[in-house]
Amino acid sequence: MKINLYNQTSEDIKEIKKLLKKVFRSIKQKNNMQIIFVSQEEIRELNKNFRNIDKSTDVLSFPNDDELDSSIGDVFISIEQARLQANDYGHSFEREIGFLAVHGYLHLLGFDHHSESEEKLMIEAQENILKKAKLERK
Repeated sequence: MKINLYNQTSEDIKEIKKLLKKVFRSIKQKNNMQIIFVSQEEIRELNKNFRNIDKSTDVLSFPNDDELDSSIGDVFISIEQARLQANDYGHSFEREIGFLAVHGYLHLLGFDHHSESEEKLMIEAQENILKKAKLERK
């Protein structure tokens, strides 16, 4: 799977690029996706405009409906929020970025967590991908 990374922050994402290559290495998918790193302000604006929720969040996914396009969609991630959450959850920043990227990817594939059974399937899929990248929950 090809992942196109875009950085709209002042952060250096060289190490994040390496990490995400490792995370998605095991996924055999013909289509590609975009991961866009944005500021807290930008992700808040996206959340407000597209979900009517006026607060920042960690990750947003927008599936691509254009069947002629080879992209499955876009995943927006707040690096700042990922750092805060890694600290709050007591695990590494790498684990959090990997988790958010995989979480967003699975949403693009149609996974969701509105019900307990949906959430269970999504968590299982997330953890399976993250385990292959050696980013298990500690």
